[in-house]
Amino acid sequence: MAMTGFPPASGAESPPVTPGKLAELLARDLDFHGQAEGLAPHDVHPFPAKFPAQLPRKFIAALTDPGDTVLDPMMGSGTTVLEAYMAGRRAVGFDIDPLAVIISKVKLVPFSIQEVSRTGPKILERARLAIRENRNALKELLKERWDARTREFVDYWFAPDTQIELLALMMEIERISCAITRDFFKLIFSGIIITKSGGVSLALDLAHTRPHRAKLVLPRAGQLTMANLPTIEAASYKKVHVKTQRSAMEEFAKRFRQYLRVPPRPAHTEVQPHVAFGNAQHLPLPSESVDLIVTSPPYASNAIDYMRAHKFVLVWMGYGIDDLSQKRKEYIGSEDLADASFENLPPSTANIIRLLSGMDRKRGRVLHRYYSEMARVLREMFRVLKPNKTAIVVVGSSKMKGMDTETQKCLADIGSLAGFDPPLIGVRRLDRDRRMMPAGLDINLNSQIQQRMHEEYVIAFHKPHG
Repeated sequence: MAMTGFPPASGAESPPVTPGKLAELLARDLDFHGQAEGLAPHDVHPFPAKFPAQLPRKFIAALTDPGDTVLDPMMGSGTTVLEAYMAGRRAVGFDIDPLAVIISKVKLVPFSIQEVSRTGPKILERARLAIRENRNALKELLKERWDARTREFVDYWFAPDTQIELLALMMEIERISCAITRDFFKLIFSGIIITKSGGVSLALDLAHTRPHRAKLVLPRAGQLTMANLPTIEAASYKKVHVKTQRSAMEEFAKRFRQYLRVPPRPAHTEVQPHVAFGNAQHLPLPSESVDLIVTSPPYASNAIDYMRAHKFVLVWMGYGIDDLSQKRKEYIGSEDLADASFENLPPSTANIIRLLSGMDRKRGRVLHRYYSEMARVLREMFRVLKPNKTAIVVVGSSKMKGMDTETQKCLADIGSLAGFDPPLIGVRRLDRDRRMMPAGLDINLNSQIQQRMHEEYVIAFHKPHG
């Protein structure tokens, strides 16, 4: 199960972690409201439910020494692995989401500023030339690029002119031979689509909630150019969603200039990071090779659906809608039950599942799948951790059929069954504006969306010695 090229453990062992030290760390401020994340490039791309950089930084500083190995098996946008790398630790991260891997690689893998500075203007120049001189050829390529279902998705969410611009840009990006430079520009490309406003797509919001297509799209001059409805009464005009169309070329140029201003991360040549595709339920790591884990797993029942927004970009990177739908089923927390494998769980967790199943049998099975997957994840964490080391897991509890799934208590019990010492639990209140949760600041428990988290839990799983 060993990862190819996994670095050897550092020579010196970091000091043992005591329950008292963990309790003291969890009792400190875990909110970090109003605190700057620092100069690291954490915000180069939107990512839902990203925890603040101060959280992994706190535990990395307190529980590891330089040269120790820090793992995030569900790394998302790479906050933990970047913090570990900047602190001189061996940063290791895995994720099943293709866009998450690209985001993390660009944050972590050193790239040449000179190379990207030269390449960006060339991409724009060649893409504009292709649009100007080979527009009809680009239209034909658009017809051939996708299968019928993916073609339908692209046509629904992207205006015809925008499709041509995006294709011209992506074709130039795909020609780049250097992998990390290519990923750098893929991230810029992604950033002009996945934004709170929906970027250059026809979606109104791709950062927080379920996307809705604009009913009226205006050019930059402000005149109506496209209607989603055949006719719209003047009296109802203000009730429909209106969006101003943006040029993909201009947005790409703008974001490229912004990315060049991102402060570079310090280079630690002796502790190169490793980020890759990987499933947290089956980690490609040696046993007892990790000094600290800091991670935040997905929520039960797709409370936050990462693929919902990511597919708007991934279709331009060679993925079909059917492929992405299948990949979504593999995510922890998916509602798909076709190939689900269920575990025997602690009595307290089984009781939560039983109560939910009494109200909705399918919801109960979905929750059973989630806790079964998390049981396998926690067993893998236990396996790869060295003795007397700790896993920090940040979770939020979900509401299903109005019932609290008590995620923090269930995972604590599952972790104990996996072999960890009795887990310790801290609480942090969410800064919802920065956490990018799919709800507003005011609590309304009558709203299904608002039944999501307003606080989350920091669970410390300590692996006993011997």
